[in-house]
Amino acid sequence: MGDARALKDKLLEAFNAHDLDRILQCHSRDGVLVTPEGVAEGHDQIASFYEEIFKGFPDLRMTVWHTVFCADPAVTEWLLTGTHNGPFMLPGGGVLDGTDRPVAVRGTSTCSVGNDKIIAYRIYYDQLELYSQLGGGLVFDDRSSSAGEGRASGD
Repeated sequence: MGDARALKDKLLEAFNAHDLDRILQCHSRDGVLVTPEGVAEGHDQIASFYEEIFKGFPDLRMTVWHTVFCADPAVTEWLLTGTHNGPFMLPGGGVLDGTDRPVAVRGTSTCSVGNDKIIAYRIYYDQLELYSQLGGGLVFDDRSSSAGEGRASGD
């Protein structure tokens, strides 16, 4: 088993440099990246995820504020900051053009290693926190009501 913490630190450096080649060197060819947006499997899909986020936020940077010291998985809490200056994929496939809005999103990630490469990288953050900073809002479907009106009794 490789050192998950050292590999995660290398990934952080590559991420902050927006160096896709170095990012992929950290991931196993058949590695898995799990994010609130979905699952990326293998180098092609993982590369696509990072390319898209770097296009939308060309100055994106991750600042670690807490590290859990354990062998595997390596766990980190962080703050992601950047400015939305490019296209950003939204849920459902829509694209939000650059808004020039700054974002600061708190999150955490875990990193599991096998054969000295990341085999599973999981990123957790609040999508609503990000989308509201980009000017979005929470929308309920037609079944919602302002004061619970229309609910069946016993709900």
